[in-house]
Amino acid sequence: MYLKEYNFESGLLVAVCDKDLVGKSFEEGGLSLKITARFYKGEDATEGAVIASLQRATVANLVGKQAIKCALDNDFIEEASVIFIDGVPHAQMLKI
Repeated sequence: MYLKEYNFESGLLVAVCDKDLVGKSFEEGGLSLKITARFYKGEDATEGAVIASLQRATVANLVGKQAIKCALDNDFIEEASVIFIDGVPHAQMLKI
């Protein structure tokens, strides 16, 4: 997985995606998803690194089977919050 962190005054935004999705675009119905290298391609991360980052995050964008499974397995998101765009799972996490 790729992991990229963005620090803002308001908190930490984390982007996580499966490596094989970078540079691809998906559309279904009225939804579209672009997995740009600029936003998503950060460090090559282990599951442990992703978990540590998500624990600190206030907002996260997650794309791909591996990224979503990691977030689900560690209770960062719920199954109901996962959408599929052309078969690719995507979820956002927001801590309030």
